[in-house]
Amino acid sequence: MIEQRGWGLWAVEEIAHGSFIGFVGLHTPKAEIPSAPCIEVGWRLAKEYWGKGYANEAASAVLYVAFDQIQCTEVFAFTALANHRSERLMQRLHMLDTGQNFEHPDVPVGNDSREHVLYKLTRMHWSQHSR
Repeated sequence: MIEQRGWGLWAVEEIAHGSFIGFVGLHTPKAEIPSAPCIEVGWRLAKEYWGKGYANEAASAVLYVAFDQIQCTEVFAFTALANHRSERLMQRLHMLDTGQNFEHPDVPVGNDSREHVLYKLTRMHWSQHSR
């Protein structure tokens, strides 16, 4: 994906040890979600690196790429309703809750993680709050 588009999901390393700790980047979700088609900012870090600021630092850099280099007009993020850590990160990134919760089609019916929240950040809002 990175070779084709110039962007995608990038590996994240912990600088002091050079350890791979996860990935953060931009993605085009395949799932039928309320904002599709869209560009999503996403992250997955190993649990031992949660709460240390790595996701915030990396996602902020990714949003710079999205808005200043790729010239996106908006970027979305979504997570399971129960994933409060990811939702708080979306809020720290100045993303706004769209109020369009949805049932993720890739999560089985009856699974507690099926309901997702959907957040959005526009280039204008990002430029007002992130510099």
